[in-house]
Amino acid sequence: MTADAVTDFYTGRRMRGLDRAVEILDYLRRKRRPARPNEIAIGIKAPKSTTYELINLLIKAGIVEYADKEGRVFLGRKLYFLGLAYQTQFDLTRECKAFLDHLAEATHETSQLCMLDGNKYTVAMMREGVRPFRISSDVGERIPITWTASGRLLVSHMSDEEILAFIPDEDFTLPNGSRLTPEKFLADVARARTARFYSFDSLADNFTHCFAAPVYQEGEICVATLCLIAPREDAARNYERYRAALTQSARELSEKLGLTPLKFSKSGVA
Repeated sequence: MTADAVTDFYTGRRMRGLDRAVEILDYLRRKRRPARPNEIAIGIKAPKSTTYELINLLIKAGIVEYADKEGRVFLGRKLYFLGLAYQTQFDLTRECKAFLDHLAEATHETSQLCMLDGNKYTVAMMREGVRPFRISSDVGERIPITWTASGRLLVSHMSDEEILAFIPDEDFTLPNGSRLTPEKFLADVARARTARFYSFDSLADNFTHCFAAPVYQEGEICVATLCLIAPREDAARNYERYRAALTQSARELSEKLGLTPLKFSKSGVA
């Protein structure tokens, strides 16, 4: 075996090990609870020996920690500090807090920053509105793109073929068990792309309406959405006011992130 071949072999092993380590962290995040190494190995379909070895390395680095005396492990506190460092550097999450606060105060409704996490939708940040009852979502939970108003905008830069290749077929099954046809979803995306806005009655419950407006960064790709979640009656009564407040905030946030007002006005945003 040549020196180059040996180097490629060990580089390949390191890359596979890194991929497995990321899979371990992602598995724990999805489960949102501690798990035994054996369970993790089964969950990510990896050899048990490899999984145990990687978990031990992650524990030594403080990225994973023991959660109980039964040997279960969970995400470590070092990830929290890494996340704080990310927030201070990443313009979107740093700039977004003031906009979420403003929207929640101006409308009294729950405001959210939503993003893609792989081929799923997730709520990245949230501010609850001032209401007698609580309207909220689990921050970080991964949800099928097709279930959400934001999802129509978050994939709007893709072609129809790219969208269908990106979204798993099973995600076209809605929470009530019915199936959304790909053709209907693509038509929704086309309307959202043109309007730079989308809203509908939530598919996850029977009492809320979701408003979503796109946040752009350095181009025409929607990197996130600002959202409002309101009771359906209030959403209908205040529809134009909520839409105006949301699209204005999304436009201002996009401008802060580097998309000029001129580019926005050319796109037809009201």
